[in-house]
Amino acid sequence: MSSATPTPGTSPVRRLSLAGVLRLRRPSEIWFKPALSSVAAVAPPNLLLLAFGRLDLAMYTMAGSLCALYAHNRPYAARARTLAWVVLGMLGGVAVALVTASLTRDAVVLVTVGALLAAVQKALCDVTRVGPPGNVIPTFISSAALFVPQTLAQVPGHLALAAAAGVWAWLVGMAPALVRPHGPERRATAQALNAAAAYAATRGTGDGHASARAAGYAAVQAAWQTLLSLPTTGARATTRHALTRLVVRAEVALAAPADTDPERLLAWARALRGGGRIPRTGDAPADTDELLGVDAELAARPAPLWRRLGPLTPIAVRTALGCALAGYASLALGIGRPYWALVTAAALYQANITLTWSRAVQRVVGNLAGVLLFAAIAPLAHLAQVLLVLCCLALNFGAEALITRNYWLGSVCVTPMALLVTEFAGYQAPGDLMTERAVDTVVGALAGFLAAVVVTNRRAGSRVEQAVTAADRARERAARLLAEPAPAPGALEAARRSLTAALTDLRATADGAAGEWWGRALPQERVVLAEQSGHRTLAEAMRRQAARPDRDTGTRTEDVRP
Repeated sequence: MSSATPTPGTSPVRRLSLAGVLRLRRPSEIWFKPALSSVAAVAPPNLLLLAFGRLDLAMYTMAGSLCALYAHNRPYAARARTLAWVVLGMLGGVAVALVTASLTRDAVVLVTVGALLAAVQKALCDVTRVGPPGNVIPTFISSAALFVPQTLAQVPGHLALAAAAGVWAWLVGMAPALVRPHGPERRATAQALNAAAAYAATRGTGDGHASARAAGYAAVQAAWQTLLSLPTTGARATTRHALTRLVVRAEVALAAPADTDPERLLAWARALRGGGRIPRTGDAPADTDELLGVDAELAARPAPLWRRLGPLTPIAVRTALGCALAGYASLALGIGRPYWALVTAAALYQANITLTWSRAVQRVVGNLAGVLLFAAIAPLAHLAQVLLVLCCLALNFGAEALITRNYWLGSVCVTPMALLVTEFAGYQAPGDLMTERAVDTVVGALAGFLAAVVVTNRRAGSRVEQAVTAADRARERAARLLAEPAPAPGALEAARRSLTAALTDLRATADGAAGEWWGRALPQERVVLAEQSGHRTLAEAMRRQAARPDRDTGTRTEDVRP
């Protein structure tokens, strides 16, 4: 029943493998959206600066323009808020960097401030779950701004450029709402149905059933998070109710895969891809309680920010230490742009050391390949400034289009783009740029990974135990409601979703802790038992729901259009 294997303990040091680190995945279904958005957000400000002969100011406009890369998977109401916060966060980081640069030119101080900024940006991006590209973009921009000569009188003007570009990026990010206003939530629901169908196809016992089930629950949980961010009134609430019924059907499939027709789920998912009507599951009368359960979740308050930040302390300390070490090492080697090493270190940190190692390998391979690509592109880009801008735009598109295949493949485009951006203020010797970037990449990766090894995450085992306890409590609550002949409206559905979320969090927490070093033995047997009993309770809840006499098996379409 579980993807975990019960073992008496875990090894304090785990093997760092290269297998699969560079393997290409299928591209994201919406790979073209961030790629096109980045070009649409970056091109107008850069071309305007080119027309005015002030391409040297492009770094400030790019600070705002690159905010368009975020929140493409969120419904538009939630996207508007997220993008606004991303723009404000970017402006805050740039403001700190510019003021610091205007007050001191001491490189050690600048690296120290950059490392602290990187740690704050990493913690905030992780705790808010802003999604890719995460902290890398604000860290790159703020770190680069630290090493640009500045005066206090120039800061307001440069921040104004960044803010204007940020407003444009917000408009670019929201523009698709004019064409398909319900696209993100329909897409999230379709992904949940497809993942549930993949698990149902295994009948719960076939090859790969454990990973398929974990992927299914993760997709369902992501769909719930998307739907719960929709407004509670108006046309979007009507759409949410229609999509909720489909997500519930995905949950039913995960709980009873042997009794599910995968083709039916796939047909519903296909119907959601276009702009037609949302399929109906034919069980509207019984869905009243399900919708009440969703409303109950909407009323629940999230944990306080300080409590959510607590578990991220080791990652934040790793980031600060690793970035500082990388920057200091670059300075010791006489490299003129220590922020390259700093950003390399900041980009490494993932949920655990094993994943951080994988990202380090991907970063080094991608950056070194990108340096070679720069050598091929530089002669063309140096022919004219307009070609320099166009090359950067093409690389910007390529980076976002390829990075979902594997991080290293996107880095192949990011690296030459970053090198070309440094030439906006004036052409430089390609050989020097390539050498400095290659050295800084290796230095940043080594220093960053060293910090990850030194700063241990000894709380990982405790968080697994907490996640097990939370899953047990959620299961007990659902079991108590199942024992009642007539639970309160929406209570069982809310309890079932809480249990689903707890099990998803348990699996993610256990997987994250399993990749840490030097931690105490994980309670693997408790994890397995909690997952087994939790999934049995979910299956029982689904069977009760399916056994209701007011539920039929027809399939109609909901008259809700995008």
